[in-house]
Amino acid sequence: MYHAFGVSKQECLGIRHKDNQIIVEIETSREKDCCSCCGSRNVIRSGSHRRQFRSVPFGAQPCVLEMNVHRLVCKDCGAIAQEKIDFAKGKRRHTQCFANMVIDLSRFATIKDIAWFLQMSWDVVRNIQMEFLQKEYGNPDLSKLRLISIDEFAVRKGHVYKTIVINLETGRIVYAADGKSASALDGFWERLGDGKDNIEAVCTDLSSAFINAVVSNLPNAKLVADHFHVAKLMNEAVDDLRRQQYHFEKDVNKRKVIKGARWYLLKTGRDIFDEKFNTRLDNVLALNEPLMKAYYLKESLYEIWNQINREDAEKVLDMWVQEAYDAKIRQLTKMAATVKAHKPFILAWYDHTISNGKIEGVNNKIKTMKRQAYGFRCDEFLTLKLYSLHDKRIRI
Repeated sequence: MYHAFGVSKQECLGIRHKDNQIIVEIETSREKDCCSCCGSRNVIRSGSHRRQFRSVPFGAQPCVLEMNVHRLVCKDCGAIAQEKIDFAKGKRRHTQCFANMVIDLSRFATIKDIAWFLQMSWDVVRNIQMEFLQKEYGNPDLSKLRLISIDEFAVRKGHVYKTIVINLETGRIVYAADGKSASALDGFWERLGDGKDNIEAVCTDLSSAFINAVVSNLPNAKLVADHFHVAKLMNEAVDDLRRQQYHFEKDVNKRKVIKGARWYLLKTGRDIFDEKFNTRLDNVLALNEPLMKAYYLKESLYEIWNQINREDAEKVLDMWVQEAYDAKIRQLTKMAATVKAHKPFILAWYDHTISNGKIEGVNNKIKTMKRQAYGFRCDEFLTLKLYSLHDKRIRI
């Protein structure tokens, strides 16, 4: 009984088959009765009620443990309470062995598959997983955080977002909250408490909400602007300029060339190895002077992060901003203003060479998890899944 079902205090009275399931009748022997409050064995039974507990399968058949749960009156402390059931928690209708088996199956099967295999409700399997995840990952340790990254992801269509914070040293999500505004991080700052002084650097995109929240709550930490997001903004500016030039151009043949040049303009120079591609790019740049200026400024932007030290990088950045202003193109002027406004955060990369690359990888895992789950009915369950995402033993 103990090794098969985790039952130690009860004895088997009989086994029967009913409704396509095995029913094992058990009962606690009188000599093992004890008060659930003080532990005294000086108790008397005062009534009982019948309970059934789903247990691990018996062969290919579902198995149920059925017992009379007695109400005990303690003569020592006067307490009147039900006998303590060691193999099940509280009012749950399944045994702890059954819950452990569900967790083991969760490492390689979906909730839907487990529910079908065990002939249980989807919600029961989900609740068992939630209880395990809450115990193991529900309260991430923030005391050893030094380098963190902040980003948001879309939960579903309709501009519904969640903000996540990851530990860049471990790759683990340590905080998740609804929204993508500064208020989404309020709970994180509160949980950090005195640990704010341990944060050395924070990497984030150019979101003003995240930047203001970090500057206000972590005055001693270095804020590093993710250089991939800076390059992304520049790519968007180049593409916007390409569409503008396409509409301005009157010549049909030139419009076709500009329309088909998007890929060549957005790829970095080192990504274009084919001579045919280089020829097409040269044709586009020779055809349109604004696109030529924008393309070469896009390529030279990466030099900000290729310098030996911060001082050289600052000179390159200042020169780049001036060249962008001198181009007198609306998209480039706007980009130059953005780079100039975030100059301290961009150059902070030379103090802490961190980026949002790791958190973007986590976002891809989250997308995979959402596709496999076909959505989450419970927001708390989604949050717990995010906290356990780093654990390879747990199926996403």
